[in-house]
Amino acid sequence: MPDSRTPPEVDRAAASRRAVAARRERAALKRDVSTRVISPQDLLRRAWAEPQSAAAAMRVTEFLTAIPAIGEGKRDRILADLQIAPVKKIGGLGIRQRTVLQDYLDRRLPEPRAREARSRLIVLAGPTAVGKGTVAAHIKDHHPEILLSVSATTRPPRPGEVEGEHYFFVDDAEFDRLVADGELLEYATVHNAFRYGTPRRPIDAALAEGRTVLLEIDLQGARQVRAAAPDATLVFLLPPTWDELVNRLIGRGTEGEEERARRLKTARVELASQGEFDYRVVNDDVARAASEIARLAR
Repeated sequence: MPDSRTPPEVDRAAASRRAVAARRERAALKRDVSTRVISPQDLLRRAWAEPQSAAAAMRVTEFLTAIPAIGEGKRDRILADLQIAPVKKIGGLGIRQRTVLQDYLDRRLPEPRAREARSRLIVLAGPTAVGKGTVAAHIKDHHPEILLSVSATTRPPRPGEVEGEHYFFVDDAEFDRLVADGELLEYATVHNAFRYGTPRRPIDAALAEGRTVLLEIDLQGARQVRAAAPDATLVFLLPPTWDELVNRLIGRGTEGEEERARRLKTARVELASQGEFDYRVVNDDVARAASEIARLAR
């Protein structure tokens, strides 16, 4: 006679699948924190808002070591200083423990603070494959009051790209001339390969007419614009998760394996720079992200 206290095989199998799925979800969250796709404070907010979530089920030891620059030794010192037991899960922290952990993170790893938009020049940047071009194109199609700047580049056109609409495709000699004559607002070499730059004249003309101008450029270019126009509004576009960023890069199929690895390495560096920007927008839905950026226009 079977033991009624022993769960049926099918229940044990289902429980095992749920446990595996939960571990994978926690692992994905740790990748998001380690790559700075989400801030440590973001994860805490998720955990405390949803007690049954993977974030809430994560141990504080896992959480802290997922944060860049915190190893096991530093983690243990932090927990001792904050008087939090290593066995604690984030969702199981008491009010005092939540407060001291939040305060520690806000002191050591402050989140970027948004400032009021001060200029009609909006700069959109973010890591490779995050969908900057797709979001910018949606703004162009649905917000005609905003002028989307067209960049010059030395890279060859991709399938479907049109001269003067997606980019101005130029050779190295012509790009050198544009730089020498001061005709570019910003320019940079991207992924150690091709150069990109923003022609200055169309932007100056549009701003003089009272229009809002959107620049969809890389991180180096965004820094140059901030130096040249300190009142520009800088927006950093984030992927919803690190895994989604990887899937997007693989899915578009325009790079080989070696190039994808290099771009993902670059993406980690780019994500670490988001604190330099005025606003962060998550590209979890193109239309929603585009509308959020368009609302910054004055």
